Amino acid sequence: MVKFIRLLLICLLLFGGQFDALAQQKDQFSNPLIHADVPDMSMIRVGDTYYMSSTTMHMSPGVPLMKSSDLANWELVNYAYDRLGEVDAINLENGKNAYGAGSWASCLRYHEGMYYVSTFSSTTGKTYIFTTEDLENGPWKSHSFSPSYHDHTLFFDDDGKIYLIWGGGKLRVVELEKDLLGVKPGTERVLIENATAPSGPDVMLPAEGSQLFKVNGKYYLFNISWPQGGMRTVIVHRADQITGPYEGKVMLQDKGVAQGGLIDTPEGEWYAYLFRDYGAVGRIPYLVPVQWQDGWPVLGTAGKVPDHLALPANKSLIPGIVASDDFDRKKKDKDLPLVWQWNHNPDPEHWSVRKRKGFLRLTTARVDKTLVDAKNTLTQRTIGPRCEGITKIDVSGMQEGDFAGLALLQKLYGQVGVKVADGKKAIVMVNADSGEPEETGHVPLSANTVYLKATCDFSDRKDEATFYYSLDGKDWKPIGATLHMKYTLPHFMGYRFGLFNYATKSPGGHVDFDFFHITDKH
Repeated sequence: MVKFIRLLLICLLLFGGQFDALAQQKDQFSNPLIHADVPDMSMIRVGDTYYMSSTTMHMSPGVPLMKSSDLANWELVNYAYDRLGEVDAINLENGKNAYGAGSWASCLRYHEGMYYVSTFSSTTGKTYIFTTEDLENGPWKSHSFSPSYHDHTLFFDDDGKIYLIWGGGKLRVVELEKDLLGVKPGTERVLIENATAPSGPDVMLPAEGSQLFKVNGKYYLFNISWPQGGMRTVIVHRADQITGPYEGKVMLQDKGVAQGGLIDTPEGEWYAYLFRDYGAVGRIPYLVPVQWQDGWPVLGTAGKVPDHLALPANKSLIPGIVASDDFDRKKKDKDLPLVWQWNHNPDPEHWSVRKRKGFLRLTTARVDKTLVDAKNTLTQRTIGPRCEGITKIDVSGMQEGDFAGLALLQKLYGQVGVKVADGKKAIVMVNADSGEPEETGHVPLSANTVYLKATCDFSDRKDEATFYYSLDGKDWKPIGATLHMKYTLPHFMGYRFGLFNYATKSPGGHVDFDFFHITDKH
């Protein structure tokens, strides 16, 4: 015992400082701000409350809106729209889809008691501006017009004029009508001929992602570029008048953290909110300190993105960004919490959390070939560095050719579930990381209920997922091959957990999901 105590004291002396440092890190803010797919952020502060919008493209509802009281911890509070449009691509019909399209980078603004969320869509060819006096509860009013202004920033100037700035490389500006239903004729002009110039002559991505701010009477326009052989880079232009002339500088070039804008605290501290491409989990947000020097916002600490900031500790993303769901609804409850989004516009007639108490029922309404073709796949983000999703399904209502279960959705997807073939049920794992779906696991099933699990490891961009099944929820068995997850541009989104049911023979079958549980450990 004496030897043990002596050894313990030596360990405390040798490693106590490291333990103290680890404990201290847990009590402070750590980048990334959110280890999940929350790209193209736009952020505002109204009093002592922060709001943020982001991009979810082909998902429905769209343009998620988040809230924070401390800039470090965020929760979903609303969406700008339920359905962007009723065209075939957004409805996932007639062989068309909106993967990687839908609505892109939004701009969130607050002006004279009104909240504004603007976005654009190459799928519909329109620019949208959604307005409300109550961002968290709505209702929202939709304004739309053509054309689709790419990566624009919405800006309300002190003289009452409303502007959009957009483009790539050559940036343009236009003035909007007061009713937000179109542009004022004759107001379009080139704002900056070559906004990419500060980052050099050879780029893979010309300056885009505009966000405009006015600080102490000066205009500051944020953009990103991607120099050849380099990384995503923050460029800032400034001017004394909105019409220019503008002078530009590279303000940050570290870890590829770029694209975003400025936010200040009630205490007068400044930060830049930016994001980073981080493999299969998606594009993840960062906060970077800002110091004002000679009228320029200088980003980072000695030009670097710090790991820690003097902000409250950012805690778990559960339940603010993702959450478990037992599908047990009371009459007053919403059908689905905000953490859920459908893959494309859903078919409301063929899903329900009311038909069977405590269950989500997905009923097939047509025949589809694969997961990415299927209607009514219900999704949540995956989160890093590791996460795990579990569901339990009742398959007694399945028909010949049906396939239902749990997926990790991206172009190179993986899925584990129950398939009915020749009148027999089997648990199967399908792996599409080669570019084509391949059945890599098959276990006969005689029971009518089964538990399914998917685990994701995004640590150090490992980007691997493993699938499991269980008949009792305790004894888990791996099935199929490891899914090597890859972020692909056709879907332009981090991997998502998905609950799916589709028919390959004839419609009419159904599956009941008892719950979906997500944890940030496995």
